Amino acid sequence: QLQASGGGLVQAGGSLRLSCAASGRTFSSYGMGWFRQPPGKEREFVAAHSWNTGSTYYADSVKGRFTISRDNAKNTVYLQMNSLKPEDTAVYYCAAQWMGHCSTTDSYYDHWGQGTQVTVSS
Repeated sequence: QLQASGGGLVQAGGSLRLSCAASGRTFSSYGMGWFRQPPGKEREFVAAHSWNTGSTYYADSVKGRFTISRDNAKNTVYLQMNSLKPEDTAVYYCAAQWMGHCSTTDSYYDHWGQGTQVTVSS
């Protein structure tokens, strides 16, 4: 089970850090990803973290502004979002893929969190 938190309302140029806490004892064996669904649009890939190599991958739209990290001791993955733009407004979801290596396809993920709203005002 995944529980996302940390969303909110922020002005353009501001920062937020999303957290996703996982239950269970096998968190370290899951590749983790963040996706988002803007209003009226389909869900899209944001960032991913490999389960074992430390590799990360980002959508071009967030590269250089967002950072995904994980703390296996806390069963938590984070998404640090800096220099936020109004177009980053979306519901953000965390997801877990068994032994995943930075998958960008949502159908490859096995478990999903409930989503947290991020709203960036101009």
